[in-house]
Amino acid sequence: MRRSNGVKILIKGTNLELTRALRSYVEEKIGKLTHYWDQILEARVELEQSRHHQSGFFRCEVNLDVPQKHLIRAESTDPDLYAAIDNVVPKLREQMEKFKGQRRERDRKFHRYLKTVFAWRPWRRP
Repeated sequence: MRRSNGVKILIKGTNLELTRALRSYVEEKIGKLTHYWDQILEARVELEQSRHHQSGFFRCEVNLDVPQKHLIRAESTDPDLYAAIDNVVPKLREQMEKFKGQRRERDRKFHRYLKTVFAWRPWRRP
C-alpha cells in the first residue's frame, strides 16, 4: 500500500511476481487519475496472469472508491501486462467523467428547483 498524490493505492498480484518496477508503473498510471478528479479516496488494483482459459494473457482490474460510497470499476485483458494497465486508464477516465456529469446535472436540477420555490411569492403581485 502506498499513497500517491493523496490516493491510497493497494496492489495485488495473482499468479505473477510484483516487482518494484511494476509497482511504480501502476502507481504512476493510477496516480495520474487525480488530475481528472481529486476526490478519489482509494484505488485497488488487481493484476493477474491467466492460466486457465486464455493462457498467456494478463488482466488488470481497478476499483476506485469515490465519495458517497460510489465505486468506479474497469478491467482490461491483454497479452502484455503493461498494455493491460495502459488500457484500463482511459476506461476509468471515461467513467469518472460520466459520473461527474451525472452529479453536475443532479445539482443543476436541484438548484433550478430551489430557484422556482423561493421565487414564488404569493404576497407580491406583478
